[in-house]
Formats: sequence, C-alpha cells, structure tokens
Amino acid sequence: MLPGRRLVRVLPLLLCVLLAGCAARPADTTGRDVRRAVADWSRVPPGALSGIPLEGWTYEVASVRRDGARALVRAELRYRLAGYDTAPGGSARELELVRAAGGGPWLVRADRPAPGAPPQLWDQGPVSVVRGAHSLVLGGAGQSREVLAGIAAEADRAVPAASAAWPGPWAGRVVVLVPGSLERMAQLLGRPADEYRGMGAVTTGRVGAGPAPADRVVINPEGYAELGGAGRRVILTHEVTHVATRAATSATTPLWLSEGFADWAAYRGTSTTPEQGAPALARAVRRGEVPAGLPRAEEFAFGGDPEALAGAYEGAWLACRLIADRWGEAALVGLYEKAGREPWPTAVREALGRDPAGLTEEWQEALRKEFR
Repeated sequence: MLPGRRLVRVLPLLLCVLLAGCAARPADTTGRDVRRAVADWSRVPPGALSGIPLEGWTYEVASVRRDGARALVRAELRYRLAGYDTAPGGSARELELVRAAGGGPWLVRADRPAPGAPPQLWDQGPVSVVRGAHSLVLGGAGQSREVLAGIAAEADRAVPAASAAWPGPWAGRVVVLVPGSLERMAQLLGRPADEYRGMGAVTTGRVGAGPAPADRVVINPEGYAELGGAGRRVILTHEVTHVATRAATSATTPLWLSEGFADWAAYRGTSTTPEQGAPALARAVRRGEVPAGLPRAEEFAFGGDPEALAGAYEGAWLACRLIADRWGEAALVGLYEKAGREPWPTAVREALGRDPAGLTEEWQEALRKEFR
C-alpha cells in the first residue's frame, strides 16, 4: 500500500476520535425544556393578581443560563390592562427554575425584576383594585380602599376635564398606580426618591411614533396627602391631560408647551388668577426679572432651585393661557398638534401667524402687564 493511501484512511479515524465519535450526539434540549416550562407556567397570570384585568400575559424568553439543576432565565413580560391599554406594557424579568429530582420537569421557583429593572406594583406586595367610571386604580401594599376610592373619584372628574380641553382622539380612561410610600413610588419609576419628594403625581409613557403606550399616572402618596381638594383636582387633571395628549406629543414638542398645556387644562374653567397660580413668576417679574425666553427643557428638572422650577411651570401655563385667550382654544390645540409633527417655527407660523420670537415678545409683554 502506498503511504499516501494509508494517510487518507487514518485521518478520518483520528477525526472521529477527536470529535468523540462519528455517530451523531443527542441534541442538548435543556434550553428548549426550560423555555417550554416557562411557557406552560405563564399561560395565566398568578392567582394573586386575579382581581386585575390582565390580558395578553406572556413571557418572551431572551436567554437561558443553566447551572446543573438550576436555570436562570431573562425574559420580557408583556401584558395589557383590558379596556385601558391599546398597546402592551413591558417589564424585564428574571426567572429562576429548578429541575425535579431524577431528571424530572423544570419548575419555576422565582419571578423577580431583572437586575437593574424597576419592579411591578405587585412585586411590592398585595394589590387592591378600585374601578371608577373612567379610571382603574391599583393600590400597593398598605393602601386602604377608602383612599383608593377617593383617588378614583378624583380621576373620574379629571378625565372629562382633560377631554374638554383636548378634543383630539384618546381613550378617555386612565390607570392610576398608588404605591405604599414615596420610596416605593421611586422604585416603580427607577429613580431616586428625592426627585419626587413634594410632588403629587407623575405620568409614565414614551413619546414618539407608534401605538399609544401603556401610560400610568403614579401617585406620590405622601405628596398627594398634603394637598387640599383643589390641589388634588389640579394635579390629577394635569397628569391625565398628559395621558390624553400622549399620541400627539413627540420629541419635537417643546416641554414648556406640554407642561403648560397640561396646567392650562387643569386650571381651565376655574377661577384661578395668574396672581394665585403663578406666585413665583409674579415675584420675579416685579423684581424686574422678566424671563429672557420661554422656559427651556432643563428648567423643568427637579432637584434644583424650587423657585426657578415653579417659575418654569408657571411661565409655561401663562404662555398657553395667553395663546388660548388671544388666538382661541382651537388655535392652542392646533399649535400642540403641529408642534408634534413639524419644526417649531413652522408650527407657530401656521397655528398663530407669528414667528417664535414674536410669540416670546407677546408673552413677555403680557407678564409685565399682569404683574406690574
């Protein structure tokens, strides 16, 4: 036999040894089995959440990591609140599974927020549910049904008020989350508690194109409790207006217009005067400190000078009030709609027949006259 022919026959044999045999090895089914276990376990929401109108409850598995008879799964929880959400909300989760003795099935032993991800309200304890005519209020651990019913009644008043100010299409209903404390509120939002201290409520949700997101109004139970009836009405109408206008709000919408419109909707139909609703701005103008321009986005950041922050919100409200009084409410709504889809100079010119500089000058002059 020639040496070359011998080499040709030996090489396949060596390759088979190195690869642990030429016969096909059984496929590793661990990942598939774990994914199937997650799918079977998550077919219905947990029994503890049966009072919440959940639908579309699914876990989209992103990765599986096995360590012997234990597996960690990263997944995205998707769900909607029936009758309230037109698009699903999301939550990054980490699931822990263990395998039954003797090679039995995989079983889910823990479901928690993924590292670095904010929790869901039910991660903080039992959830109470109160339904209003236009609202769904979910209360965290420690919240009484009496408190939740009062918030539902206030939200039910806020929804028609927001609809009267914003004639554009929206669902006409709102979901309100009431965590057990300021700290738990901050956990839900994934931010430091100090950013929300003194606030009554905030609204979640993204801006931009696509289906309307699953907006939530989140109550700061400590700040909300300090408000009187009128203050609660203003706060909730403001936040509900953000929900109503969300689909028309984009990255091009000036923040002062978004915040000012929400305040305008909240004060609309009340007897609140500029002197009463804008005390910080009134003090500044009387000191000769008329703002150099409409409030910039950074002026709405919490954690800085509270007087400056109050002045930014007040100036935004009075700018929207001026537009509604001088050009009409329809023009203000039209400006908001155009600002969400067109460059700001174009939106101002088409809605009001002014350029941005001209609008700013009229606003400054109105402040001087109001607070002289």
